[in-house]
Amino acid sequence: MKLIVGLGNPEEKYARTYHNIGFVAVEDVAIEFDAQFNKTKCRALIAETFYNGEKIIIAKPQTYMNLSGESVKELIDYYKIDISDVVVIYDDFDLKKGALRLRENGSAGTHNGMRNIIDCLGTEDFKRIRVGFHEDLGEMPLVNYVLAKIPDNECEGFAKIIHKAALAAVDFAKGEAFSKIMLKYNINVK
Repeated sequence: MKLIVGLGNPEEKYARTYHNIGFVAVEDVAIEFDAQFNKTKCRALIAETFYNGEKIIIAKPQTYMNLSGESVKELIDYYKIDISDVVVIYDDFDLKKGALRLRENGSAGTHNGMRNIIDCLGTEDFKRIRVGFHEDLGEMPLVNYVLAKIPDNECEGFAKIIHKAALAAVDFAKGEAFSKIMLKYNINVK
């Protein structure tokens, strides 16, 4: 069984913000598998599908970003999913805008949702797909930026990079080795 988690905030007012990139990515994953987010379980909206007989859970935690770990832990415990079969997709201010970085483990960096997941799971050893959106903020507080709407002139570019993140998660769900997926999808921006 595989668990693909996209991080975001549940209210409509957050829909096109940088902090909801993970939600958009898992919506793309669900489309690729022709799955619907039609269940609520473990404080998450979930879509369930199968690939080659293996169940795939696609989840959007509804706990708000900073408490994402509570839902993720509940999902892992409820479905009895091994941590090696979990991938989390999220926005990452620590990466330059347009970068896509896949890792098999690591710290939370400046991301409070990831920090909560690490705290709740008691480990940094789970796969993640990070979509970068860093830019010079000047005097703007980071919290205001991450909750800002993605500008119209950047939506198409973000849609492409988010779709690549989704395709990487699809490959993971289909059983491709994560080391190969990393080589295939990592995008660095200078």
